[in-house]
Amino acid sequence: MNGGERGVERATRPRRADARRNQEALLDAAAAVFVTSGVDAPVRAIAARAGVGTATIYRHFPTRADLIVAVYRHQVEALAEAGPALLADGPSPYAALGRWIDLFVDFLVTKHGLATVLQSEDDRFAPLHSYFLERLVPVCAELLDAATGSAEIRSAPGAYELMRGVGNLCAGAGDDPRYDARRLVGILVAGLRRPSSG
Repeated sequence: MNGGERGVERATRPRRADARRNQEALLDAAAAVFVTSGVDAPVRAIAARAGVGTATIYRHFPTRADLIVAVYRHQVEALAEAGPALLADGPSPYAALGRWIDLFVDFLVTKHGLATVLQSEDDRFAPLHSYFLERLVPVCAELLDAATGSAEIRSAPGAYELMRGVGNLCAGAGDDPRYDARRLVGILVAGLRRPSSG
């Protein structure tokens, strides 16, 4: 490779990194707007939050479905990456599991607009549920295995079973402000712990 080619490669790498960061910022902005206004929020509201023009959003995501799918995948990836990070940095595997379940509850409760997308008849959204399971069930399983291996929790349910249970508790709220899904999930997770581990 000659000097000119190396220079082009160096110039391309930062541009790619910048483009990736810009796209992630757009997805974070869209996710925040979806939380408050739902997935049908105006694109101009997302653009305003991201500090860009609407044309920039349409350049990255030509249709609303493209944007919704990208936001969903971005949120799932963040949750998937959080599991190993919490295990590495947390005070214990059980604490890591509890924190990850908290993040999972955040995902389920605050991303309810995205959850309705999963139930839609639109074929573009059909692969999202499988993607969700493929990415997150192994992460939950790793956290459960670590907490079981450290003898902090009793024989644990399967990862899918636990996630399904958490999901059902979160779905039970409906529009009832007296229903506290997070408190109930906390009781569920506390019930996994061995009495002798404090």
